[in-house]
Amino acid sequence: MSYNDIIEGGKLMWFEETVFYQMYTLNMVGAPSSNDGLEEGEHRILKLNTFAPYLEKLGIKGVYLNPLCSSDRHGYDTRDYKLLDERLGTNEDFKAVVENYHKHGIRVVLDGVFNHVGRGFFAFKDVLEHRENSRYKDWFHIDFNGNSAYGDNLYYEGWEGHYELVKLNLDNPEVQDYIKDVIHYWITYYDIDGIRLDVAYLLPRWFMGMISDYARSLKDDFFMLGEVLGDNAGDMFTEGKLDSITDYPGYKGLWSSFNSLNMFEIAHTLKRNMFEMYRGYSLWTFLDNHDVDRIASKLEDARKIPLAFGLQLAIPGIPCIYYGSEWGIEGKKIPGQPDDDLRPAIDEPVSNELSETIAKMIAVRSTHPALQKGTFKELLLTNKQYVFEREAEGERIIVALNIDDAPFTAHFNANSGTGKDLLTGDIHDFGAGSELPPLSISYWLTEH
Repeated sequence: MSYNDIIEGGKLMWFEETVFYQMYTLNMVGAPSSNDGLEEGEHRILKLNTFAPYLEKLGIKGVYLNPLCSSDRHGYDTRDYKLLDERLGTNEDFKAVVENYHKHGIRVVLDGVFNHVGRGFFAFKDVLEHRENSRYKDWFHIDFNGNSAYGDNLYYEGWEGHYELVKLNLDNPEVQDYIKDVIHYWITYYDIDGIRLDVAYLLPRWFMGMISDYARSLKDDFFMLGEVLGDNAGDMFTEGKLDSITDYPGYKGLWSSFNSLNMFEIAHTLKRNMFEMYRGYSLWTFLDNHDVDRIASKLEDARKIPLAFGLQLAIPGIPCIYYGSEWGIEGKKIPGQPDDDLRPAIDEPVSNELSETIAKMIAVRSTHPALQKGTFKELLLTNKQYVFEREAEGERIIVALNIDDAPFTAHFNANSGTGKDLLTGDIHDFGAGSELPPLSISYWLTEH
C-alpha cells in the first residue's frame, strides 16, 4: 500500500503502525565470537524471552533480529540458512521464542543475507574441494585460473573486498530456488513476519521483486525491508516490491541537526523524502543501529537524547529503536576494530527515566493515527525550533520541538484555540503565541 492510499484514508499494514526494536542477537546474548570447536547444549537464544514482557510494556510491536543462521563468526557469513547458529541453540528453541513473542503481540523480522555467504557455506566448501567438478561451481562467480586472498588457487567475488564473504550468483536458477526454499522454511516452520534484506543496494531489483512476491504468496502481510545507504532508491519500491528501505539520510539529519543547532537540515531531508524522493512510501527511521555510533555517543549534549527520540517517533516513517539505546547505552564505531562496542552483551533489560519517557512517546504514537499515517505540514522552522502538524482520521497533532537552552515563543497558525499535550496531559492555549520550554518536545492534540 502506498502513502497516497494512506493519506486518502486507506488501512495501514501492521508494520506501518509498528515501532520496531532491533537486537544484534549473537552479541546481545553473549555468544562466542567464533563458531568453531563449540560444544553442543547452549540455548542462548532463549534469553530473548526475558525481553518479551519488557518490550510489550515499552510498546514495541515488532522486533528485527540480526542474522541468526549458522555462520562462521558474526552472522553475515552464513554456513547454513536452515540451521540456527550453534552458539544460540536449536531451531526448536527459536521457534519457541517466536511463539512467545507472538503471544506478547510482537512480530518477528529476520535478517536475510542473500547477497553472500561465508566460506563455511556447504556449496562453497564443495567448490574448494572439487573445483571444476563441483556441482555448485555456478552458484558463485569463480575464476579457476586466479587465486584468492586465502590461497585457494581460484578467484571468487567477495562483498566489497571482504573475501570471507563469498558473493552468490543470483542469476543462477538453482540459487534462486534454494533461497526461496529457505524463505519457505523460515515462514512455515518459524512463522516469521518479515525479512530485512542485507545490502539491498547491491541486489538485483528483479531478484528482490521475485522473493517479495514469493514470501507474500506464503503470508500475504509479510514485511519486506531493504538496507539502503544512500537515497534516490525509489525502484526498491517499484521494481523491488519492498515495503520500506532504511533512511540513512534521515538518520544523519536527526543527529546532525541537534549537534549543529540547525533544524533546517532534518526539515530539508524530510521534505525531500516525502515530496520528491519517496512520495507515497514509508521509510525505516532510526537514531542508531549495529553499524553506527550509539545516539548517546553521537549527540554532543546528552540532554537532547529524549528530544531526538521524540522527533523520530513523530515524523513520518517506520521507527526502529536499537537495543539498549532507549536507556542510554553508549558506544562508538572504531575504524579497523570489531564493532563489539556497538553490540554489547545484555543480561536483562533496564528501565530508567529515559526508557520511561520513550515508552510514553511510543504510547502516544501507537494510539494516534495522525502520528502513524498523517499528512505532514511544516508550521515553523528556525535553527533551534521546529513545529509541524500531522493529520489523519479527523485528528490533528502539532509537534513542537525546542532544542535551545532558553524558552522560545513560537508564532504559527495552529487553526485551533487550544490543544492537549499528549505527553503531560496539560491544556495548551495557542492564543498569544506558544511558549516552548527549553529543551522540550510537545505533542498537542488540537481542538477542531
